[in-house]
Amino acid sequence: MQKILVLGAGRSATSLIAYLHQNAAADNWQITIAEKDIELAREKTSRFEEARLISFDIENEDQVHQEISEADLVVSMLPARFHIVPARKCAELGKNMVTASYLTNDIKELSSEFEAKGAQCIMELGLDPGIDHMSAMKVLDRLRKEGNELTAFETFTGGLLREDKENDNPWKYKFTWNPRNVVLAGQGYVKFIQEGRYKYIPYNRLFQRTEVIHIPGHGYFEGYANRDSLNYLDLYNLRGINTLYRGTLRRPGYCKAWDVFIQLGATEDTYELENVNEMTHRQFINSFLQYNPGDSVELKLAHYLNIGMESAEMYKLKWLDLFSDELIGLEKGTPAQILEHILKKKWTLNEEDRDLIVMWHKFDYIEKGQPKQIQSSMVVEGEDQTNTAMSKTVGLPLAMAAKHVLSGRINKPGVHIPTHKEIYEPILEELNEIGFEFREIEVDLDDQSIKA
Repeated sequence: MQKILVLGAGRSATSLIAYLHQNAAADNWQITIAEKDIELAREKTSRFEEARLISFDIENEDQVHQEISEADLVVSMLPARFHIVPARKCAELGKNMVTASYLTNDIKELSSEFEAKGAQCIMELGLDPGIDHMSAMKVLDRLRKEGNELTAFETFTGGLLREDKENDNPWKYKFTWNPRNVVLAGQGYVKFIQEGRYKYIPYNRLFQRTEVIHIPGHGYFEGYANRDSLNYLDLYNLRGINTLYRGTLRRPGYCKAWDVFIQLGATEDTYELENVNEMTHRQFINSFLQYNPGDSVELKLAHYLNIGMESAEMYKLKWLDLFSDELIGLEKGTPAQILEHILKKKWTLNEEDRDLIVMWHKFDYIEKGQPKQIQSSMVVEGEDQTNTAMSKTVGLPLAMAAKHVLSGRINKPGVHIPTHKEIYEPILEELNEIGFEFREIEVDLDDQSIKA
């Protein structure tokens, strides 16, 4: 019997745990769910009585050593900063490990130790990063094998709400993953390549520079750039490419409204506001505006940002109750923390909400002297608050990777991400079988003809 140790049972672990238990009997697995909040673990495994649940503390060195030493494979669903702990222990003991989080330098440095022990540590196996790597590399590898010259690659992913005509949410958005990351999105720097030139977008302009993307059958979206697209030059072997751009998808109108918060300074996370425990939503917004007792907060905001009082942006802000006299409900906080807390009141999924994952790639290439283009897209809908599209697209490829590592189909000792055919091929095959299919459209750029 092979033993799987799952560290953490948070929001994205739902589909992962369900998949492992559904396959446990056939594949002869014993599954242990290790979670600090044991009640959360019980909730996630209520339908799987055979699950072994333990209260787990990642900072307890003896417990970490004992549990990992007894496992054949570790699935880490811990917060990103803690992955290094099980990674070091897995490298030391020669145990396999998989996780959805970004590969960090300290874990990358363990590659030779993993390899010497014949063990694998595969990271970035979720949605983004994860399915984006796998689906992009499948097409890129195919185009290279056929002898084509790649000239441009663009990729966008978005965690959104499914369209619902009865839902009056003008943002067409709610939190489907870490709310803090949404509030802080884009901070720092943005770098990409466009037509052979390096381009940079400062944070205060990021949400003003968007692309419109149409996905047949699903409508129009807008995309803004992610931080450093240049990382993918080497990850995807794209040195010499003319255009490389990686971004995030939102519904049309979102970015222009979100830019209001950036221009106000409401996404700042470097200092705390005063008297937060007595502050209302309205006072929070007013704290960033000039003193003028003769004008309303709404009017001052409209004048400051040069937007209309009846504009779509103002309507979105009013829908969030940002001008209400409701207390924020925090004792202290930075502007970003306060904004996150306010947004959670309206942007938390309810029983009627269904989330949506949209992924889109565009590949430009030269085939026998002719410019061509492939557009590839995947759309996944959530089932309910628990079985969300986000949970499925993060948890299922991770669970499938665990399965194929234990079966020996994936056998690549060392530390890796799923850009290798040996890793991505079996996972994409299984995702396709359960309906996570990428639809490809070929475009002849000379005559703009489309072939599905």
